[in-house]
Amino acid sequence: MAITLTWTGHATWLIDTGAGVLLVDPFFDECPTTSMAAAAVDCAAILVTHGHFDHVADLVPIAKRTGARVFCNWEIAQWLGKQGVANTQPMNLGGTTAVPGGTARMETAWHSSSLPDGSYGGTAAGWLLHVGGVSVYVAGDTALFSDMARIGAAVKGGLDVAVLPIGDLFTMGPEDSLEAVRMLRPRIVLPSHHGTWPPITQDVQAWARRVAQETSAEPRPLQPGERIMVEVVRD
Repeated sequence: MAITLTWTGHATWLIDTGAGVLLVDPFFDECPTTSMAAAAVDCAAILVTHGHFDHVADLVPIAKRTGARVFCNWEIAQWLGKQGVANTQPMNLGGTTAVPGGTARMETAWHSSSLPDGSYGGTAAGWLLHVGGVSVYVAGDTALFSDMARIGAAVKGGLDVAVLPIGDLFTMGPEDSLEAVRMLRPRIVLPSHHGTWPPITQDVQAWARRVAQETSAEPRPLQPGERIMVEVVRD
């Protein structure tokens, strides 16, 4: 079995599980580095890490057009209801639910969260996915935190993929992301939330060299629109 992950830019990902496409944090039309328009997106489900504009800017129109269920915290689900989006699955940290191709567990993230209209966005989160036989941890916007060791250790057979922010300033930067990799111990690590604007520009190739030299993970930096197929590897 295998899944395909596509980075469209910033912190937006499409994850094809083989049973449907999961869209993570839709930010397209106002993203300066995006590889596609919101109108071109097709998905079976939408996963939201938190309410900041650069993670939900295109959430409402995509949810309405596709009818995809939105998985998010309670506060974002209530906000979506006021925008006319009824197909939501509100949940909270530690909860697990079925998504196309497998399951999604809402995990801890250390970050703020407010919605575009200024209302409270609830608690920020990450997602631990078991889809298409592959384990994927999407950290979302977060600082480094010690429970990453727990998240990595909890995955039977080891974590296949970690998607980590490396932009610094608003999330952890390259140095802390290396420690996150050491705690999570993924087979593959994908950088996210970088290069969109000057304040979060990073030398992603230098970061990749350090990951390869200082951890056991395989770094796979992508360009917006580039995808990676991850197959199940078990001893």
